[in-house]
Amino acid sequence: MTQAPIQAMISQPPSPQPEALPYTPQPRDRRNPNAWDALYLDEAIPVDPVAKAYMICDLQNWTRTFLLLPIRAIANLLLGIILVVKRALPFQFSHYKLMHRMAVWFLNHFVTPEACYLIVRHICLGSNIVNFLIDNGPDSDIEKSKLYPSTIEDLGENAFLEHDLILYNFVLDYSEARKKNPGWMEEIYDRKLNYDSIKPICVHIDVNHRKWLQVLDLESAIELFKIIYSFWLTRDEFERAVLSLEFDENFGCYVSAITGDYDWNHVITNRHPLAPESPFEAGRNLLLHGIITEYLHRYLELRQQACR
Repeated sequence: MTQAPIQAMISQPPSPQPEALPYTPQPRDRRNPNAWDALYLDEAIPVDPVAKAYMICDLQNWTRTFLLLPIRAIANLLLGIILVVKRALPFQFSHYKLMHRMAVWFLNHFVTPEACYLIVRHICLGSNIVNFLIDNGPDSDIEKSKLYPSTIEDLGENAFLEHDLILYNFVLDYSEARKKNPGWMEEIYDRKLNYDSIKPICVHIDVNHRKWLQVLDLESAIELFKIIYSFWLTRDEFERAVLSLEFDENFGCYVSAITGDYDWNHVITNRHPLAPESPFEAGRNLLLHGIITEYLHRYLELRQQACR
């Protein structure tokens, strides 16, 4: 199997980009360098340029500077109350449709279009990665993900719940297939990897059009959304969703096993699902999960380009 270390792929020519990216670096001042420009222009860890531009814009949002800490404190207080009440109740309740409709309404009215773009894009990236692993795994007949939203409204079709279910069902199917076909890795090494599932992501969100209350940055929005998520899921479903974030390490190992390249795994920070994180850290871990997914998908895109 052809190897393509991450160091070599960084030197690959970038994929075609739109004429104007949503982030424009400032004129260089060597006595007063701009931290955001350095973060945007640095390519030590490759990231899709458009997604990275929206990330940098989001990080500079005033709500992240002034509102994130109080929002996190209030969100964790409410989360604690919800978790205690749900553990005390003799019954559990859930309402997936209402949860997703509230999420769509919340995103459409209070969250910046840049953050909405990254959220919708993330669901699609997850599907690409799962499908890539199936194409190059022990059983190519495992059910693939068909979850590819392109608008905020598409998320209303239980997209967040389906995203988690796809992840867990893949892990279970993948583990079972590996046991049934112990020699599958040799078969993968005898042929080229199939990158057909690493396809372009189409998100239809107009970042130049926003309502006057659409000001929340991504991390603040996630902190508030975890209140909705914990309330409308059963206790076990919420715990399952929180634990899924730590499967980033597992997915990184899946990819490294078939590519033979473990050099990039240091960028994965959500680790050790056997030592679950506190649900109060779910907001921060979800933000990291999104970034790690961007890293992994870009890594696969660069390998795909190197194989052409």
